[in-house]
Amino acid sequence: MPEQNLNPEILTAALQGLEAQRARLDAHIAEVQRMLGARPRQPATPAAPPKPNRRMSAAGRKRIADATRKRWAEYRRQRAEAAAKARLPAVVKKTAPKKTAKKITAKGPKTSAVKAATQPTAAE
Repeated sequence: MPEQNLNPEILTAALQGLEAQRARLDAHIAEVQRMLGARPRQPATPAAPPKPNRRMSAAGRKRIADATRKRWAEYRRQRAEAAAKARLPAVVKKTAPKKTAKKITAKGPKTSAVKAATQPTAAE
């Protein structure tokens, strides 16, 4: 505010008027907040200081690492056992049904010499 010839009575009256305006505005703000269901504004409280970071000793880290390795070794051992149980026995050659077997023996298997003799050659 620029410097003017203001006496203390004028400044006191201006201060009282401004404080009255502020009181009215605060009352209006509180009314609107009540209508909205908002909590009234409270003065800011200092936040609690943050907790300090906890440090873990080397021995504690080693215990955790050893326990983790032990759990993973057990997991891998169980997986290997399950895989061994799930393995199938050696593949057994399937045999033909009896009817098919009779047909094959009746016709007789063709040998490669017979096949070669029946097929025309490319030179002809």
